[in-house]
Amino acid sequence: MLRGLLPIALWRTDARGRIVEWSLAAQELLGHRPEQLLGRDAAQVLLPETDREPAGRLTRRVLAGEAVAGTLPVRHRDGHHVRMEMWICPVADPQGGTGILTIAVETSAVLAMRDSSAALEGLFTQSPIGLAVLGPDLRFVRVNDALARMNGVSAAEHIGKRPAEVAPGVNAAALETVMRQVLDRGEAVVDVRRTGRTAADPEHDRIWSCSYAPLVDNAGRRLGLIASLIDITEGQQAQVEAERARHRFALLAEAGTRIGTTLDLRRTAEEVVEVLVPQLADSADVQLLEEVLEPDEAAASTQGVVRRVAAAFPDPAAPVEDLAVGLTFQVPLGSVYEQVIAEGRPMNLYRADVPALIDDPRAERLRTYLSTRVGSSRLVPLVARGKVLGAVVVTRVRDRERFDEQDLVLIDELVARAALNIDNARMYTSQRKAALTLQRSLTSTALPEVTGLELTGRYLPASDHEVGGDWFDVIALPGSRTGLVIGDVMGHGIHAAAVMGQLRTAVRTLARQDIPPDRLMRHLDAAVADLGEDEMATCVYAVHDPAVGGCLVARAGHPPPAVAGPGGRVVFLDGHSGTPLGADGDDFRTERVPLPPGSLLVLYTDGLIEARDRDLDHGLHQLAQALRRLDHPLEDICDRILSRLLPATAQDDVALLLARTPRPAPKVQGA
Repeated sequence: MLRGLLPIALWRTDARGRIVEWSLAAQELLGHRPEQLLGRDAAQVLLPETDREPAGRLTRRVLAGEAVAGTLPVRHRDGHHVRMEMWICPVADPQGGTGILTIAVETSAVLAMRDSSAALEGLFTQSPIGLAVLGPDLRFVRVNDALARMNGVSAAEHIGKRPAEVAPGVNAAALETVMRQVLDRGEAVVDVRRTGRTAADPEHDRIWSCSYAPLVDNAGRRLGLIASLIDITEGQQAQVEAERARHRFALLAEAGTRIGTTLDLRRTAEEVVEVLVPQLADSADVQLLEEVLEPDEAAASTQGVVRRVAAAFPDPAAPVEDLAVGLTFQVPLGSVYEQVIAEGRPMNLYRADVPALIDDPRAERLRTYLSTRVGSSRLVPLVARGKVLGAVVVTRVRDRERFDEQDLVLIDELVARAALNIDNARMYTSQRKAALTLQRSLTSTALPEVTGLELTGRYLPASDHEVGGDWFDVIALPGSRTGLVIGDVMGHGIHAAAVMGQLRTAVRTLARQDIPPDRLMRHLDAAVADLGEDEMATCVYAVHDPAVGGCLVARAGHPPPAVAGPGGRVVFLDGHSGTPLGADGDDFRTERVPLPPGSLLVLYTDGLIEARDRDLDHGLHQLAQALRRLDHPLEDICDRILSRLLPATAQDDVALLLARTPRPAPKVQGA
């Protein structure tokens, strides 16, 4: 009856004073429709200017934690003022700050009954927010229908009971501790989150925002407290899902920058594991087929054999001896693993799959671990360019929530991207191995013993992952003469090594026909031109004749050889440099270079003297400084040159050839 006679208006504002809720009763009393007010400043719209100061004092008290009652005029939509009795208390706003809940009735209709329990009962009935009044013993005194629906217990069954007795499944004991602090300190607490299950929805967790304010009378005595509860489950779930989506997008972006930073196969596999664990999974295991890793050695015995190339199992309970990197095992016939490899599609793994996957009787600890400790797992094939390379296994332990559908989509996408990086590294590794094999087969590291020269040489690749076309060679010629050659084919990889091998063979063939250096260069230039328009190389060919004590030298666009005399003087040949082989020029000339006893001839490729942080002149100067002292073994001089000019890893291939003429024998006294 009271509900029909006494409309009770309700509105709620956020921490910034903007209206976020406006009830139908408020519309009836004040004329404003919700769409006209939501989002607007409550004080500017509803309060007459002359009453904003006392209203501000009440607002500050409420924001400080009090629940207050007062009488204020409120502006009607048509402009006249409606005097209203208000009950104002703090509540959590939608953003988690402290807002204000105002429950008001028109003064003219309630002058005789504003303190009536009937009015309070009607007020509770109207509120869509869960409301309760608890006594100082924390037992329910009043409960509205909204709170009764939340707890799944009638309002009448609440009265006289403590929260822990009504809703034990929401950690009510901890909330009672908070309530006791509100009573003891006289200060409100806003937005205490409570998660759990009640009789209203026993199968699902719900989340509530709870606020508590002390209830005091006019004399300041604490009569109990007022509790307000708002169900924020849906909003929180949406926020969690949005955060998960942001995390997933960030993980995809991170994978793009962290996977494939090198062309090293195993390092790429390790990067896959580092992206997956622990952000997305509790373990990750990258396994590649042996026939992919060693295609040249594949045989019937390696069909269906996989090797673990990278893994992360941080769980202390994991049997590390069964999960070590480098271990191989046969994919069991008829198992889920065989199906994933054969069909190239990912599948979830279940406890029932474990016995077929781990059929080795010696792996009992691993079987037990997978059956008891792992909560969810996924087996994803590594598919690149239509070929299955192996698989990635990811797991989560039982203590962590299982992979959901979005997690599985993300895992599959990450592994698909990783497969291309792994395949690129695999192909590069295979090509480099072939290039190294080709280069070793074409390049002789043993130098012959020749008349009138002491020799040593070095070849340094740019890195462990690069192989190029730099080479040097020494050829014994008729008449005790020696051919010395050094060259540099443009480019890297198998092709550069193959071209280098052809040029080396051509030089040896031409040199043994006793062709002069300039003519040899012309023949070599024609040979490079025959290889294709894009082929180019530089070269130096020198013929040493001990009978005349010097060399005939021809160059094809190559850096100038250095000659260090026994007195410490170093000169670089400044004769005609010629054009690179294959550059459409045949202007090659011969230069005669004297090599007196104790002299050192230094042939090198440009990687020795040029670098991104060093120009040609500076490199030549450093080389000259390294050649000042020649009274050391030739190997030591070679080491000194390399350490001075290449203190770090070379940025390009380097070939170096040293040839020293013997010092004259010391004269015997009295001879």
